[in-house]
Amino acid sequence: MENFSVTYEIVTEESAEYGDAEERGYISESCSLRDAVAYIFESRTSHCGGIETIEANEHPIVNPRWLTVYNGREFLTGAQESRSIHFPDHLTAATRRRLCRLLTY
Repeated sequence: MENFSVTYEIVTEESAEYGDAEERGYISESCSLRDAVAYIFESRTSHCGGIETIEANEHPIVNPRWLTVYNGREFLTGAQESRSIHFPDHLTAATRRRLCRLLTY
């Protein structure tokens, strides 16, 4: 099953002043669940404060479309990266909720 996609967004102090991201794009547009999980927990640099939070695109979580991992700020540049796993359309709501539970605990 290679229908998962992973996106990223990098917010710097300067871009945050304008309410936007410095950079955003795809890590992978079609990958396996195993690869997608590995991608969302990677950070673009080791100079990062670790994971700050993980959250779905909705609350309460009923039928989430994606899950985002927010990393801490890099102490060298002040940039903050987040990565999101986007679930394929064919997954049931129950499967999406299970994935959210597995990835947030």
